[in-house]
Amino acid sequence: MKIKFLFILLILIYLTSCVGTSSTGIFGTGVTVAMDPRTVGTQIDDSIMDKNLDAKLLSTNKSYLLNVRTKIIDGRIFITGKVDKVEEKLNITKLAWEIKGARSVKNDLKIKDEFNFKRSAKDLLITSQLKSALIFNKKTKAVNYNIDTYKKKIYIYGIAETIEERDEVIDEAKQILDVEDVIASILLVEDLRIQKN
Repeated sequence: MKIKFLFILLILIYLTSCVGTSSTGIFGTGVTVAMDPRTVGTQIDDSIMDKNLDAKLLSTNKSYLLNVRTKIIDGRIFITGKVDKVEEKLNITKLAWEIKGARSVKNDLKIKDEFNFKRSAKDLLITSQLKSALIFNKKTKAVNYNIDTYKKKIYIYGIAETIEERDEVIDEAKQILDVEDVIASILLVEDLRIQKN
């Protein structure tokens, strides 16, 4: 009876640990603390900035909670998702620049089109293929990257330890069938303000 209980407990722990690692780390930055080359202080600063931006977006339009995703790495703000109008995209860029500590803003928001199930399924498949490829590639640390796909264009955000790792991630993305473009915003550890010692 004890062995059966321990086995079930281990399976539950394993399953719950798998859920949180794909897109958000301990501080919600998309990179787990163990693999993140930033100092804990920088991670906390980025997390605070991210929460402040999320609060501004939510107070502007509640639909942004579901349609707009933000990621902040070393004070650099990355925005993806979909909005209804070009004016919204411009306003969100303005809001991001108003966040204290913002060093740059990359706004990859798309203007909404009619929902297309086939296209959405294809985009999801492309994202899944790249995530799998990075997990199995020993030259990359998959947990350090956030991946979005929209209309067969892959958007990659993250931190690479070396130029070779960054190039490897981009090459993996370009090898996926049906990918039309790869837009990579991958910072190098040496480019970060403060690195772990």
